[in-house]
Amino acid sequence: MIRFDTKIAVLLRDDLASWQRLNVTAFLVSGIAHVTPELIGEPYADADGTEYLPMFGQPVLVFSGSADTLATAHRRALDRGFRIPIFTEDLFHTGNDADNRAAVRAVPREKLALAGLAVHGPKNAVDKILKGAELHR
Repeated sequence: MIRFDTKIAVLLRDDLASWQRLNVTAFLVSGIAHVTPELIGEPYADADGTEYLPMFGQPVLVFSGSADTLATAHRRALDRGFRIPIFTEDLFHTGNDADNRAAVRAVPREKLALAGLAVHGPKNAVDKILKGAELHR
């Protein structure tokens, strides 16, 4: 088994509907992939030679927690200098990237209604940021 020095983690608010959890997770990991392209592995191919796109080369762990847990993790990540993607409640009501950015820009940091965030970094640091969250079931 390969041990990784870093961890990719998504933290979701625990009261989201199933479709929201999936949607938020997909959006958040795209931010991690964008800023850390070295996390992307090699392309896949099946036995017939059909090629498939590459994916992360390490697991993505998904956690859940209360709105307070999310707010605390958000503060911890920023206090430690992490660049993180966030998904706010308002983004469920927008339909494009420009409106998404405008919705986040309209709200002060401490008042963001976070639905989720993602973080990538050294395992110990990520564990400290996510303290209090539980692995998603």
